[in-house]
Amino acid sequence: MLDAIRAFFARQSTQESKTDIGREDPHLIRVASCALLLELAYADGEFSDVERARIEDALGRHFGLDAAATRELLVLAADARRTSIDHFQFTRLIDDGFDIGQKMVLAEVMWGVILADGQLADHEAYLVRKIANLLHLEPAYLSQARKAVTSNHSDSPNGAA
Repeated sequence: MLDAIRAFFARQSTQESKTDIGREDPHLIRVASCALLLELAYADGEFSDVERARIEDALGRHFGLDAAATRELLVLAADARRTSIDHFQFTRLIDDGFDIGQKMVLAEVMWGVILADGQLADHEAYLVRKIANLLHLEPAYLSQARKAVTSNHSDSPNGAA
């Protein structure tokens, strides 16, 4: 699987400018971020089209990926998620590679994914808090991220983010 990730990002690095995504390998951080978003999307037992669209949009915007690269990243991250034994392998990469601002953006995206379907299951709320804790995000930061998401999307038809 690591070879597939390297091949994917070798193709991407020829198409994108070099940006400082993180101190760790930015390609692995992308996979880790996407895997956590997928884990949150599946937390309620259902991965809806709205959640998929939210993740694809966030990946494209934040990592500068086109639609095809975003879909390929989703496939790689889904495989990484399926073969992982816990969240720590993903959160460690992100915690080491992202600064506090990048972690806040990720927290907003996480809230956006779990609120996309208009419902917040207990397990989703627990999981986002667990991931935030592993990322060393203070509860106040997580609350601020949720407020940012809900205030930005309060005009949506179902009131969800």
